[in-house]
Amino acid sequence: QVQLVESGGGLVQAGGSLRLSCAASGLSFSSYTMGWFRQAPGKEREFTAAITWSGSATSYADSVKGRFTISRDNAKNTVNLSMDSLKPEDTAVYYCAARHYSRNSFHLWGQGTQVTVSS
Repeated sequence: QVQLVESGGGLVQAGGSLRLSCAASGLSFSSYTMGWFRQAPGKEREFTAAITWSGSATSYADSVKGRFTISRDNAKNTVNLSMDSLKPEDTAVYYCAARHYSRNSFHLWGQGTQVTVSS
């Protein structure tokens, strides 16, 4: 079955960096746009970043643009999110997501990894 497994979350001080990874299995990875979403306590899940199947195009939420970088390795079936200059408001559960090229929305989700940024 399809699995998306996130890793790399943790506690970091404001201004610090973290790198999240998502390992995908059970799917034809290069057929999927991959994304990261996050959900802060008491808030809706929100889009954070996405990368097309080839890695040729990326998109970011305005709140993370210039600080976060999404990348993928199709040979290893992984997608990463490098997060720099972290702020307390980046504290959230971060979810890896996948969208097949034939679909209009992300439909496969990981279990999430907690990122906590202390001030």
